[in-house]
Amino acid sequence: MIDGILGWIEQLMGSAWVYPALFGMSLLDSVVPVFPSEAPLIMAGVYAGSTGTPSLPAVLLAAGLGAWIGDHLTFFLGRLLSGRVDAVPSDSRRGRAIAAARAMLDRRGGMALVVARFIPWGRIATTLVLGATRYPLRRFSAFDALGASLWALHGCLMGYIGGAAFENQPLKGLALGIGMAMAASVLIEVGRLVIARRRTARAARRPEPERAPADA
Repeated sequence: MIDGILGWIEQLMGSAWVYPALFGMSLLDSVVPVFPSEAPLIMAGVYAGSTGTPSLPAVLLAAGLGAWIGDHLTFFLGRLLSGRVDAVPSDSRRGRAIAAARAMLDRRGGMALVVARFIPWGRIATTLVLGATRYPLRRFSAFDALGASLWALHGCLMGYIGGAAFENQPLKGLALGIGMAMAASVLIEVGRLVIARRRTARAARRPEPERAPADA
């Protein structure tokens, strides 16, 4: 199926229909990851680097806008599920965990969304949680615009570099672009895990505040 879709996208590279196709695939991948939209995005970058078409700015706009709208659909789906979250008693273990999650999202939710945009299943899960915990829409939209733009730029540049390196050999350019994109995603995930472990270790070493002695 993947080869068939990539073949169809390749046939559209010289047509204006490539932009609606990239928009729709980026939108769909943000809601239901049935097909990774990174591959067509990288392919478009390959052709932009090797042949000059399609237009790289137009590809960035189409893919980024599709991802942004798709993320919002997932966010509002999370909002629909928020009633189940609110029904959990606040004094229960789950209720305390939800309260802690909301506090963490208030502090780091936006940047967590930007990083999760580069992880196919991670971006959907993060967006659903942000919606279910009623993260402010205005902040979500702003951070998601940043994440979707960086995601689209990352895919296009990986393809563009591959296309420029293997001019008139798009398959080799595509292989190089996908390889670089996968390596970058792995580095992002490793960096995220290292930072999270350091924060956990730092919090564990932090001394607890002394309690005042009880009155006799």
